[in-house]
Amino acid sequence: MASGRGGAGTLKERVSFAVRNTHDDGFGNTVSDWIEQFQDAAEYTHLRGGETVIAARLENRHPQVIRVRASSATRRVAADWRVTDTRTGVEYAIMDVTASTDNKWIDFLCERGVVP
Repeated sequence: MASGRGGAGTLKERVSFAVRNTHDDGFGNTVSDWIEQFQDAAEYTHLRGGETVIAARLENRHPQVIRVRASSATRRVAADWRVTDTRTGVEYAIMDVTASTDNKWIDFLCERGVVP
């Protein structure tokens, strides 16, 4: 994403980041759950056009970019984490993580409707 976009005033959404925790349930089975690591202000950019974007929407998936300020916490986030909109409860799988060239922002290419 371009780093010339608006400043912190465009971060009007609130998201939480969670990492998967896998542990043994005591009966020989592996159980996974999500543990919230932190919350942050965010900006959504809904993707339009492109054949793959249209195909994803036909499959009830919704690709978009979620932008947050770069910090020590957001720099730890990887593609195996999950993003949740704290207002609506909608969960997004992170497909890709990209830091801006000026290292002020981190863009997460996310998709709703995908099991992370």
